[in-house]
Amino acid sequence: MTMKTLLALALSLACAVPAEAGTKWPNGAKAAVVLTYDDTLNSQLDHAVPVLDAAGFKATFFITGVRPEAIPRWRDVAANGHELGNHTVRHACPFSGSGDRSQSSDAYTTESMLKEIEQQNVFLTSLDGKPTHGFASPCGQTLAGGHDYLEALRAAKLVTYVRGVWTSPDDLRADVGKMDPMHTPSRGFPEGVTGAQLIDFAKEAEAGGGMAVYLFHGVGGDYLQVSDSAHRELIAWLAAHRSEVWVTTLQGALEWARHPNPEK
Repeated sequence: MTMKTLLALALSLACAVPAEAGTKWPNGAKAAVVLTYDDTLNSQLDHAVPVLDAAGFKATFFITGVRPEAIPRWRDVAANGHELGNHTVRHACPFSGSGDRSQSSDAYTTESMLKEIEQQNVFLTSLDGKPTHGFASPCGQTLAGGHDYLEALRAAKLVTYVRGVWTSPDDLRADVGKMDPMHTPSRGFPEGVTGAQLIDFAKEAEAGGGMAVYLFHGVGGDYLQVSDSAHRELIAWLAAHRSEVWVTTLQGALEWARHPNPEK
């Protein structure tokens, strides 16, 4: 075998083997899986939470616009160990060209947006008793009056992380401990997604050694919904693969990646 052939073989093997992620997950797990749910929807309380609790999994729920009658239920969600995150009070998104522009984030300033996030933090603390919270930006955009408020939010130290709405293949192989928490990725799914397609995302993270952050809205109801059966299929797969993938909250995954505890 010539030197040229040996070099070509070595290069092909290097390309075939994915780079090992730097994060060492608990109990030898190959990856972390985080299930996040946006917009404080009743279908999450009715369908997602019971299935998660039955499996012993903890998830992250980004809270906005809670109706008074639902407050006790969300307080129970927090008491059962799930994470409540900040999704602002009004969930204002950039103006889409229809509706009332005064209700969009175009009518905000950076200062008024940060004030609303601070206000929501106070409400969340009344639900879960925790002094700090993570944040998911409404509509996946950090704009107020057309200006990006992300760096101002970072400087204000109002939230522990910001979850976005994108994921690249590199994110699933990333050393999560070195990831900028203000740019935490996630992946949403179209209506009609199958359980097998949801499971594939976890398998991608398992192969890459990183973290898969799921973004859900409705579960078996409401809008942008994943079917109850597809969601149950994902949870069942995760329960059957506990030794390979670690299911935890988003705050839990980020804290572990930054400060791993080998004794756990």
